[in-house]
Amino acid sequence: MAVQTPDLISELLRGMRLSGVKYRRFEASAPFGFAFDAAPGKAQFHFVSRGPAVLRMESGTCFALNSGDALFIPNGNAHALLSDDNATATPVSAFHGEAICGSVCQITCEPCKGSENVVIFSGCMDFELGGMQPLIKAMPEVMMVSKLMSTWPEIHPLLAAMERESMTRQVGFAGILARLADVVAALIVRGWVEAGCGKATGWVQVLRDPRLSRAIYAMHQQPGINWSVADLAKEAGTSRSVFAERFLSATGSTPAKYLSELRMRLAIQYISHENQAIETVALRLGYGSLAAFSRAFKRIVGHPPGALREAAQSQPEL
Repeated sequence: MAVQTPDLISELLRGMRLSGVKYRRFEASAPFGFAFDAAPGKAQFHFVSRGPAVLRMESGTCFALNSGDALFIPNGNAHALLSDDNATATPVSAFHGEAICGSVCQITCEPCKGSENVVIFSGCMDFELGGMQPLIKAMPEVMMVSKLMSTWPEIHPLLAAMERESMTRQVGFAGILARLADVVAALIVRGWVEAGCGKATGWVQVLRDPRLSRAIYAMHQQPGINWSVADLAKEAGTSRSVFAERFLSATGSTPAKYLSELRMRLAIQYISHENQAIETVALRLGYGSLAAFSRAFKRIVGHPPGALREAAQSQPEL
């Protein structure tokens, strides 16, 4: 990734919100299979405390997992954790979970004689990038922590701590595991971004283009300004026509549409997670009246801004 664009990368990471909704500790011996349904808007994290296991994605791609492996599924694709390629997967919702604490439960399958139990700690997470939410769709189906080991050696003690907490189960281990899972997942995302976003294309071009980056960074820093194409082209240091063409090619959107959608993503963050008053958010994002903001919000998001808090109170079981 170009070194001229650190501000936009910082903006991306600053807006990242990753927090667990539901965690599970699995303990099972072969044969076993846990199937996870697709969870749009959520991400899934798995850590193998004691392997081996197989991850099979809905696409058919399989990954061999061993003790100490951690992975992140940013778009919540359907997948299964299996003892081997031939194991039958049963929906995880069909297993009885014994509550350990808060949002953490334990699922234990009857052990087979002479077989050592596999132990996996999993978390279903809210995953948001604030104004840069489109980047999530550009992320790979599965992000493996093994790709970070050489460049981020500080992740080693975190994985060691997760393995220790999961296996020894000392007082308070479940809560500590949940927090460690959040941190490791965030490091996986940061490592992918700072390494240049792999082979991703599309919206990632914005991060790789220093001219586009300057213009988009300006919008993110001051979303309440009614930015014109001329204003943004000036920020990018290019002509209006070249800027507009390059912007459309990279984002699939016009600058005006991008700004409107950015404002709505930020509005959701401000209202749902920061509990700001809707009137305050409307003014902060450049709308002259609450009515104008509400119309724009409903047109882009599909429902009025007041419905956000109601939706947060009725999350489905994952």
